[in-house]
Amino acid sequence: MNLEETLVSLVDIPSPTGFEGRLCTAVATRLMRVRGETAVKRVANSLVVGEATGRPLVLLVGHLDTVPPQGQGPAKIEDGRLSGLGSADMKGGVAVMIHLLEDPLVRTGSYDVVGIFYEGEEGPADGNALEPILNRLDWLQDAEFAVVLEPSDSEIQLGCNGVVNAEVTFTGKAAHSARPWWGENAIAKAAPWIDRVGSIAPKSVVVEGLEFKEVMSITRASGGIANNVIPAEFVLNLNYRFSPGRTVGEAIAAVLSVCEGADRVEISDSAPAGPVDASHPLVDGIRSVSGASLAPKQGWTDVARLGLYGIPAINYGPGEAFHAHKADESVALADLTAIHACLQTVLGS
Repeated sequence: MNLEETLVSLVDIPSPTGFEGRLCTAVATRLMRVRGETAVKRVANSLVVGEATGRPLVLLVGHLDTVPPQGQGPAKIEDGRLSGLGSADMKGGVAVMIHLLEDPLVRTGSYDVVGIFYEGEEGPADGNALEPILNRLDWLQDAEFAVVLEPSDSEIQLGCNGVVNAEVTFTGKAAHSARPWWGENAIAKAAPWIDRVGSIAPKSVVVEGLEFKEVMSITRASGGIANNVIPAEFVLNLNYRFSPGRTVGEAIAAVLSVCEGADRVEISDSAPAGPVDASHPLVDGIRSVSGASLAPKQGWTDVARLGLYGIPAINYGPGEAFHAHKADESVALADLTAIHACLQTVLGS
């Protein structure tokens, strides 16, 4: 199969979070034919492909799952783009990984190149399988470098934002809506806070010459039990994206400060920011071959999780973030080819 055919086959195997098994089996079966059964290790619905032999260890990292479907049909190629669920995020990157791991030049090059295909990235943080794999196969923690093949807009994207989600609750008192003065409307009580958060402008933070944006957004809201009842509780989710260099603890403190005036604040989940490391020789190598510019990753990826284990990592994969998670998701075939050719040259030398 060529790259296009591989991506078509991947897109046409549905794999929303929690249902990665069939795709995992298909990728494992294909790579076993080339690499042998001992080189392909399955952990639940994740795979580690390759071995450490003493050469510098480089990881290729990509998730198998997609967001839920939005009515997409089979993969389709039109006007130089391949469309379908997961084509950009990130089955295009998975296709590139497969071809690199099958490539004899890469297998005999200067590096031990190992692929990690994992489940659960698009769901809750505690279902992400990458960290359990790094702990179960702890030799992976000795990696010198990692490439996370998330869509990167033809850029080498360094670091990533961290994230904190907080459940913010305003409480009132229920009453009949015909006599609202007998109660306290929790939604109305929250209105000044909603207005204040909505007026918080993005904050620019420069890290190693790259500009990250810190942003706070209200992303969910729920309250009320009936049309004729004054709501006694109103619950909102506050999502905070913070820059590298700020710890999770500092980010939580910033959220709590903004939430002053709420009746209850609970941190529901958090993830660290990814470190920025532009000095690694493989960053220079990829940049030299591709001509790609360095850019910040505005968003969260598993570059952050790899950073917790001291593994320098970049985001570099086919696709544009703009097209991810959309009903008309697609990836440019030229981008798919260019990313593969660059990594083949760098890792196969």
